[in-house]
Amino acid sequence: MKALLMKEYKKLEYADVPDPKISGAKDILVKVKAVSVCGSDVHGFDGSTGRRKPPVIMGHEAAGVVENAGSGVTLFKKGDRITFDSTIWCGECFFCRNGDVNLCDNRRVLGVSCDEYVQDGCFAEYVVVPERICFKLPDDLSFEDASLTEPAAVAAHAVRQTPVALNETVAVVGAGLIGLLAIQILRASGCGLVIALDTDAAHRKAALLAGACAEADPADADLLKKIAALTNGRGVDRTLEAVGAAASIKTAVAITRKGGSVTLIGNISPTIELPLQQVVTRQLRLQGTCAIAGEYPLVLDMMARKKINARSIISRVAPLSEGQIWFDKLYNRQDNLLKVVLAP
Repeated sequence: MKALLMKEYKKLEYADVPDPKISGAKDILVKVKAVSVCGSDVHGFDGSTGRRKPPVIMGHEAAGVVENAGSGVTLFKKGDRITFDSTIWCGECFFCRNGDVNLCDNRRVLGVSCDEYVQDGCFAEYVVVPERICFKLPDDLSFEDASLTEPAAVAAHAVRQTPVALNETVAVVGAGLIGLLAIQILRASGCGLVIALDTDAAHRKAALLAGACAEADPADADLLKKIAALTNGRGVDRTLEAVGAAASIKTAVAITRKGGSVTLIGNISPTIELPLQQVVTRQLRLQGTCAIAGEYPLVLDMMARKKINARSIISRVAPLSEGQIWFDKLYNRQDNLLKVVLAP
């Protein structure tokens, strides 16, 4: 089969590689129809994360058609249109049995090559995944839109981890892909004012189109005054931080009211300097959030009912063979691209 193989950092080759094989009775061979480029793939492109060591086939946000299935597969048949989780969880450890499949002791992520394991991903014509992580697509949902189910589910999981009460004010720091999806989900979930913060003017405009009620630049010297004016002088009730850098986390803490909460989604920086005194004296709750734990069905339903508009975030659909071109553009932040979907 053809695949987009990262043979060395920043170098992708559209190459012939061996077809993946079904090895377990519950495995499914999927013919990939659309796979979107995740920010983590772009960060792994240069080796900075240590999670995409060459050679590896990256990619974990995909949708396709069942090509073949193991003898024990009962929920799907050849020709079914499906998508699947990015995390392969074991189903047997303490966390899986407790429903926290995102925290699985034996988790593997598609398209990741690290010290612990190598799991080739979806920038390819075919991929093999276990039945337990697969979900059928709604009839009217395109493969391209369905390739955004995974990031939408990440955003939905973050919102579910956030104790948002009816009509509370929520800020989203970072209006990239996850931030924009979180805004759509928040607006569909009964919260009140949604404020988007991003240093990029184009991202702030996209956030308003996604449903944000107001926007602000974190670099604005009058930021706290503007937030106070929008929130009766208190600050926002809940903040979702979707960048994962010291400056954006500092902003998230600063704009959140006393007794409020900050949900941390982004993790670009493995360590940051935390404004501890503000967290302690204002009694803020910091909540980490990781991956997905059962949000696929609700996200697929929201996409089918147009509560999540995936198409509004897709900047370009291109052939998989052009992968190097589009990775270079994303890596170099060219053309204000949000999401690029590749079609094998």
